[in-house]
Amino acid sequence: MRLGCRRTFESAVGTKGVSLTVSDSNRKRIVSGMRPTGSLHLGNYEGALKNWVKLQDSGEYDCFYFIADLHALTSDYADTSALRQNTIEMAADWLAAGLDPARSTLFIQSAVPQHSELHLILSAVTPLGWLERVPTYKEQRDNITEKDIGNYAFLGYPVLQAADIIMYKGDYVPVGKDQASHVELTREIVRRFNNFFGPVFPEPQALHTEVPVLPGTDGRKMSKSYGNAIYLADGDEVIREKARLMITDRTRIKRTDPGHPENCDVCRMHRFFLAAQAADKFDDDCRGARIGCVDRKRELANSIIERYGAIAERSRELRANPDRVVDALVQGSERARIEAEKTMAQVRKAIRIDWT
Repeated sequence: MRLGCRRTFESAVGTKGVSLTVSDSNRKRIVSGMRPTGSLHLGNYEGALKNWVKLQDSGEYDCFYFIADLHALTSDYADTSALRQNTIEMAADWLAAGLDPARSTLFIQSAVPQHSELHLILSAVTPLGWLERVPTYKEQRDNITEKDIGNYAFLGYPVLQAADIIMYKGDYVPVGKDQASHVELTREIVRRFNNFFGPVFPEPQALHTEVPVLPGTDGRKMSKSYGNAIYLADGDEVIREKARLMITDRTRIKRTDPGHPENCDVCRMHRFFLAAQAADKFDDDCRGARIGCVDRKRELANSIIERYGAIAERSRELRANPDRVVDALVQGSERARIEAEKTMAQVRKAIRIDWT
């Protein structure tokens, strides 16, 4: 697996002018994106990025993966100072994990202005009530108090999301089941648009993926906003220190006390990286006081380093050479614009604003 990642890494950043056949009519299309939040943590990788690489490597799909910087503006418009650096760091993690600009179209949303054009057109046919009923809109309006998100862009982000997907006539959108409602809203917008203007867009399907929930260093779900994340690009010593500070079985006072791995955040996270038989052996040794909490933390850190160490090394190398990352995104954005303009030519003709 690591050899495969190394081969991908070299093709991604080795030389300029990487060629890619933009589309293959015999393959279905995958479209997905991430907001540029900077470094990706292990939960981001296991929940989304790993699956993106798998879909790419299967050879069954044309994959379009984009950095959703316009989406970032819907809630973080007041301070955009970190947007560029966050984009580079996240893209470095993408490339290091195995996304290959020679096999997938990797691009920046704002570098394809057709997204904004289609967003505006779709906003004209999307009823306001549909947006107000989006579950995540209600949830975030209730829970996000440190930012002013009472703006049009935040309410309308599902319309922009729909434009992102159907711009490339996406067949599938890889999402966890908790995000399926977003794809369904896109399907409803497509049906309404096609009803007015003819069958321009196919209805995309949700491609459900398993999204494991990794605990963070404080036992809660791993999240950058909680400050409890272990990042793909973290060095070995950083990982060991974060593991050392994790909370273990609170009822185990002395090394000789029997442990309760079912109540231990470290044990719970460690099991994720082990085969069932090996995990059971560690848990049994914990219950029998044959290993202590410090031992289990050390083994957890070793497991994390073993699984992600090669990715971390490649990501740090790319961050040290950001022009190579930007070059891959610029080339991908050029290819994306070609495909997007094909779609928009159809849209303009359908809605009768084609003046060419």
